[in-house]
Amino acid sequence: MNEKLDNIISQLKSLTLLEAADLVKEIEKTFGVDTSASVGPSLLAGPALSAAPVEVAEEKTAFDVVLTEVPADKKISILKIVRNLTGLGLKESKEVVDNVPKLVKEGVTKEESENIKKEFEAAGAKVTIK
Repeated sequence: MNEKLDNIISQLKSLTLLEAADLVKEIEKTFGVDTSASVGPSLLAGPALSAAPVEVAEEKTAFDVVLTEVPADKKISILKIVRNLTGLGLKESKEVVDNVPKLVKEGVTKEESENIKKEFEAAGAKVTIK
């Protein structure tokens, strides 16, 4: 962090709870934001947390692909896909297909998860991306 931000953080850490509450009110008034929807258990964590009225949601970059439904007549083709994607042996792949919902791939990119989903759906399976 740069020196300016370090100074601000240092000053925020030294605020009392009342001062932090006043700061939040001033930030709401100055910037036209409403922090009432985001105030919750984090308020109890201390003045530094309650002084942060706006949280930026991070864009999700890692996705998990969960096999949720496998039609009985499509098990063999879906089993082949599971083996290709995971590198599991025949027995382990069969366990995945027979015991849905089951995690097939975790921590993949959005594009890769969409491609995996399309491949499973083309074979007749249902997939959820989390």
